[in-house]
Amino acid sequence: KEHLHTREQAGLFDISHMKLFEVSGPGAAALLARACPLDAGALDISQSKYTFFLNEAAGIIDDLIITRLGDERFMVVANAGNAATDEKHLRALAADFDAKVDALDRVFLAIQGPAAWAALARAGIETGSLLFMHGIEPRQNWFMSRSGYTGEDGFEIGLPEADARALVARLLEDERVLWIGLAARDSLRLEAGLCLHGQDITPEIDPASAGLMWAIPK
Repeated sequence: KEHLHTREQAGLFDISHMKLFEVSGPGAAALLARACPLDAGALDISQSKYTFFLNEAAGIIDDLIITRLGDERFMVVANAGNAATDEKHLRALAADFDAKVDALDRVFLAIQGPAAWAALARAGIETGSLLFMHGIEPRQNWFMSRSGYTGEDGFEIGLPEADARALVARLLEDERVLWIGLAARDSLRLEAGLCLHGQDITPEIDPASAGLMWAIPK
């Protein structure tokens, strides 16, 4: 039921187990280029990119989405089970760069499905100018991206707890929106052919072996 509802209308997910890191400073782009097979400095402002933290053997420590927020500011979205490892890895690398890594305390929500944009608009959140695989800061201490992990159009919003409670209440007033559990999120991403770290990709598997070379710029 939850799986089909997301495909047909809009599913609301609490993904606060995932972690947001802000990387900033004159060396932020260079730090991320060292940590990932990504030229972070070539990203446009608000552009997001799927990428990886790799170990010395090119094994996938974690898969991530990095968004450029400004000339010297980036948002890194890390997976839940790897957040502590990711933070340790990134901070260790940051010692060699003029860059700061801040772990943000945010509620993180995702709304996915064909009615997601309309439900957000009804709740007072305009999404029309936000393109797929882009992210913005629509309000103070908010981060919103348009990517998704279900194969549907969708949005992710990181925001303070009080704001999150108010937004959730407004969204759930819309009959098109239902809370969706993580089991349905897993079946949705499987149906869409999306990888799960720890299951499909691990530190022992490199991007080439995982069929993910499309995510590495030439």
